[in-house]
Amino acid sequence: MTETYQALVAESEFPDDGKIAALLGGWSVLVVRVEDGYSAVNDRCTHQAALLSPGRIRRGAIMCPLHGARFEAATGRCIGGAYADLRSFPVRVVDGIIEVAVPDLPPGPQERPVGA
Repeated sequence: MTETYQALVAESEFPDDGKIAALLGGWSVLVVRVEDGYSAVNDRCTHQAALLSPGRIRRGAIMCPLHGARFEAATGRCIGGAYADLRSFPVRVVDGIIEVAVPDLPPGPQERPVGA
């Protein structure tokens, strides 16, 4: 599957709370500031398909606001519960703009958050 980098936001405009959600190429993406830059994951909990972006980022973990499932922000690995890992997306910064590579094909039902 091919993927294309999509511009997200200027690095200087990244929110102070350390996260931003966006729809890029049809994908719901959550970008989080991590220790060595930025990480991007599918903005969909693998437990009940809820959006993760309304949840908190705490101690390097994304916390699902629905049931408290936790995922490592840097990798998308599930660290709280026996759920599947999150799909992660490559991130880069080019000329001060944060870009995320998302698949060229739109997400299927199993990758879209509830209501999306």
